[in-house]
Amino acid sequence: MSTVRISQRAQAVAPFYAMEFSKAAAALEAQGHHVVKLSLGEPDFGAPPAVLEAMRAAMDGRPMTYTAALGLPALRQAIARFYEDQHGVGVDPARVVVTAGASAALVLATAALVDPGDEVLISDPSYPCNRQIVESFGARVTLVPTSADTRFQLDEAAVRSHWTDSTRGIMVATPSNPTGTSVPAGELAAICRLAGESDAWRIVDEIYLDLGDHDGQGRPPRSVLSYDPDAVVINSFSKYFGMTGWRLGWCVVPEVLVPAMERLAQNYFLCASTPAQHAALACFTAESLALCEARRVEFAERRALVLDGLARIGLPVPVPPDGAFYVYFDVGRTGLTSWEFCERALQETHVALTPGRDFGTHTAQTHVRLSYAASADELSEGIARLGKFVATLG
Repeated sequence: MSTVRISQRAQAVAPFYAMEFSKAAAALEAQGHHVVKLSLGEPDFGAPPAVLEAMRAAMDGRPMTYTAALGLPALRQAIARFYEDQHGVGVDPARVVVTAGASAALVLATAALVDPGDEVLISDPSYPCNRQIVESFGARVTLVPTSADTRFQLDEAAVRSHWTDSTRGIMVATPSNPTGTSVPAGELAAICRLAGESDAWRIVDEIYLDLGDHDGQGRPPRSVLSYDPDAVVINSFSKYFGMTGWRLGWCVVPEVLVPAMERLAQNYFLCASTPAQHAALACFTAESLALCEARRVEFAERRALVLDGLARIGLPVPVPPDGAFYVYFDVGRTGLTSWEFCERALQETHVALTPGRDFGTHTAQTHVRLSYAASADELSEGIARLGKFVATLG
């Protein structure tokens, strides 16, 4: 039997533990157990009905050829209009790159911006795939510890204190996975300004932006593009539009970056799914947008249910989220590490969660992520099961 030499790059990539716990949950379900799945950020609503109908219409037997590498022109235009209508930001459709999910957008943007040896600042905790992708291109990630005092987000002071002569870029997610918290607009503007003064790039993950709370005047959160037009913005159809399995995302990049993104897209992916792109045009109808807004409100109601439930069973949430659909709670009082808590919760109560180990080192042992993308009934059941489990721990 021949020996296959696995690359150092592949060996260095850590597992995505949320997916590992999801796999274990599926195994329990196959044995006939009812598992309350609160480990993945996967909205239970699915795509809007108009999108489903558009997909059925697209799959009528016609040839499905490639689109341009940067995406279907009509979809790029629709995304640009969305920024204008939703966030009051003018975006040239030529700067919109449609990708095979937000993950592909991150890969392309990283490939376009990162050289081996570059230092990149990322908050701790943060979405694990961001740092894995950056490190795969040879960069050195510096995880900047955050705390409840800064809403588990970077602030200008933390960025400035960790900045070095080798720092070439910064990645920010607002609202964040795993905490569901946002960077205040003024703070994010200051961070971007600091990076820009050093000619460093800024990748801002806005995948959950449109699930963020509206202000007292009913206005949605601002995109970073409203005060830093040269930021690279990552977004997705997965969360606000409920299209996780469709693998469709986009990024908005500075004009100077478009040719590089196009060459990389041609070589890495050719293009995003053609039928998914055609169907996604129906996301931007008045009907679909109204439905997605109603779902955003329902997510807020689910969040209240979860926060109340966790407080009732003695699992504190240091910073209540203001977007996305995650709660990051502290299990330190239970006497278990976050990993032990999640393993036992799954095996003993059949509730799937994600341990803090996925998201960095600073809160790895003490915090757990819960996704409230599940139905209210499932959330209530999950909280009830966790309450009984916590009670057994004394």
